Amino acid sequence: MRNFKRLLVWEKSHELTLRIYELTSAFPREEIYGLTSQIRRACASIPTNIAEGCGRETPADFGRFLQIAVGSVSETEYLILLAHDLKYLNDIQYAELTDTIVSLRKMLAALLKNTRAKSDP
Repeated sequence: MRNFKRLLVWEKSHELTLRIYELTSAFPREEIYGLTSQIRRACASIPTNIAEGCGRETPADFGRFLQIAVGSVSETEYLILLAHDLKYLNDIQYAELTDTIVSLRKMLAALLKNTRAKSDP
């Protein structure tokens, strides 16, 4: 088992989640049960799955949760695009979030590759 708080990828995904909560608080009220809720859940799923995977005993189990986190990164990326296209996020906010998403995807891919190497006999 690992301490998820020591993983830079968890820290960055947690920071992204906090930023998403901050930015979505300005979304239109009618989106509270729609896009606001969906983008928050998708983004929070990234650090949540990293943390849950850290609580598993085998590298293979950890890898499965990292793979789920990668899926949540893609979901968050699309929802950020949608929010931008709906004019809920400006160009600067969108670029900031997209840069973070790209970075997270690369970090997760590297960690997943390393984890899979450890679980192969």
